[in-house]
Amino acid sequence: MVDKSVEFTYEELARATDDFSLANKIGQGGFGAVYYAELRGEKAAIKKMDMQASKEFLAELNVLARVHDLNLVCLIGYCVEGSLFLVYEFIDSGNLSEHLRGTEKEPLPWSTRVHIALDSARGLEYIHEHTVPIYIHRDIKSANILVDKNFRGKVADFGLAKLIEVGSGSLQTRVVITFGYMPAEYAQWGDITPKVDVYAFGVVLYELISAKAAVVRSNGSSVELRGLVSMFDEVLNQTDPNEDLCKLVDPRLGDDYPCDSVRKLAQLARACTQENPQLRPSMRSIVVALMMLSSSTEDWDAGSFYEKHGLVNLMSER
Repeated sequence: MVDKSVEFTYEELARATDDFSLANKIGQGGFGAVYYAELRGEKAAIKKMDMQASKEFLAELNVLARVHDLNLVCLIGYCVEGSLFLVYEFIDSGNLSEHLRGTEKEPLPWSTRVHIALDSARGLEYIHEHTVPIYIHRDIKSANILVDKNFRGKVADFGLAKLIEVGSGSLQTRVVITFGYMPAEYAQWGDITPKVDVYAFGVVLYELISAKAAVVRSNGSSVELRGLVSMFDEVLNQTDPNEDLCKLVDPRLGDDYPCDSVRKLAQLARACTQENPQLRPSMRSIVVALMMLSSSTEDWDAGSFYEKHGLVNLMSER
């Protein structure tokens, strides 16, 4: 199972992280802390997990030792001394949630947001349709999509992944998905199919548009919470939603985005978050839709560049 992964010693990992010092800590998840390391001449991220998280450890090791794709974070190795450790490639620029809502990050341009959506969709399509058995991530959210130095997206954190044999239909399982990304069939009955990931991915698309969290305070209320799905549904149900849809766009973008592209991404997100899982598209269909949207967004970027630099007339004369 782990023949492609390196087994590290505890001493080597401790040396590389200065004994897992706070200065090297770069993240904290539900199943452990993540530390920056320089290991055998390469930058790495080391997830330190409690022994009680052995099920999640084995799930992640099992998936990432078997699957290798440009849009999935790469597992380098592991260690099982004292605690449980997983060693990954180091992704330079943090996670998507930090880029959308962190005060220390520059706002992501619209075209970059579409590219990150496409990269993430390709990663999910790979585990849904191109592995045997197929996998379901079960915890897709903006915090689990990493962004590298070239602003490409990589799906991470496979500690909750489930294997499904082809043709086995849905599984029933205990509910573990993050609140705000959870479809009704999973919350009520624990039914798990690839459409659970599709729903959560639709919420991520809404995050890319609005930069809001999956669940937000309603009208400044400190008590009442409202999900992005409900918020966007209300707008998209209008006869002409364009004006109110633009009000939901991340204000840090200003006017620097194509309204048509925002509307199409919102419509795709709405298809992903249909209450009936059978009405949601497959990840393959989502990839195709995002490829088309990415292409049209690049054309808009070029036009926007020429317009801003007063080159429209020059280009047309040529």
